[in-house]
Amino acid sequence: MSEVIRITDFNAPELDVFARLREVQLLNCHEPEKGIFIAESPRVIERALDFGCVPLSFLTEERQIEKEAKKILERCGDIPVYTANMDVLTQITGYKLTRGMLCAMRRPPLRSIEEICADSSRIVILENVVNPTNVGAVFRSAAALNMDAVLLTPACCDPLYRRSVRVSMGTVFQIPWCWLDAWPQAAMAYLRRMGFRTVAMALTENSVAVDDPVLLAEKKLAVILGTEGDGLAADTIADCDYKVRIPMAHGVDSLNVAAASAVAFWELGRRNSI
Repeated sequence: MSEVIRITDFNAPELDVFARLREVQLLNCHEPEKGIFIAESPRVIERALDFGCVPLSFLTEERQIEKEAKKILERCGDIPVYTANMDVLTQITGYKLTRGMLCAMRRPPLRSIEEICADSSRIVILENVVNPTNVGAVFRSAAALNMDAVLLTPACCDPLYRRSVRVSMGTVFQIPWCWLDAWPQAAMAYLRRMGFRTVAMALTENSVAVDDPVLLAEKKLAVILGTEGDGLAADTIADCDYKVRIPMAHGVDSLNVAAASAVAFWELGRRNSI
């Protein structure tokens, strides 16, 4: 059973990982294999554990120890559990915990792009999407709507940032993902060698509707979504096989990237569900 430690010193170094270290410090940019991330809420923690992530310590509300947290703590063995009431935890973390529970975990190893592309027929590429809420929401939609994997350009927000993990509801552990090292030219060329046709979600004069039957008939598609505000880079759009739009009404010309992803995945992922 885990060792339960009631918090008496807000400045205890054991709490730094939850309260004082910034996301980039947790990431450990120089040695990412030694990096840490924070999973929040019992559901997300369970999905991370199911994926094989290694827990290091917990921060949980006292009343949760005999409730939702109990089953999780029992499966984790001798892991430190720091606890206090919700008011104290909110002072430490700066916000109210979702379902009163955090877990510090080792970052899991990522699959390679070769592994991901070999096993996939519908993949998502995020180009420079920097908002962690949007990244988490895209992952959740991708997992729910028949996408096989997510690839991210180097400027994207880390999917294991606390807010991304929370918004994704832990689906960042259910759908494979990796970073693209050479975007766009080399990565595009590699995708084509692997049999993928590329889809730029963009408002252009020569774009086709997202429900065009030609798209659904494609065996392998890579759906590319751009950064908030500016969208995809012009060079990326020009290099794609298809330019695709979501038909809209009332003079609305665009959707938030997370909302657009759900619509696109619903249409373009249907081949995987047939």
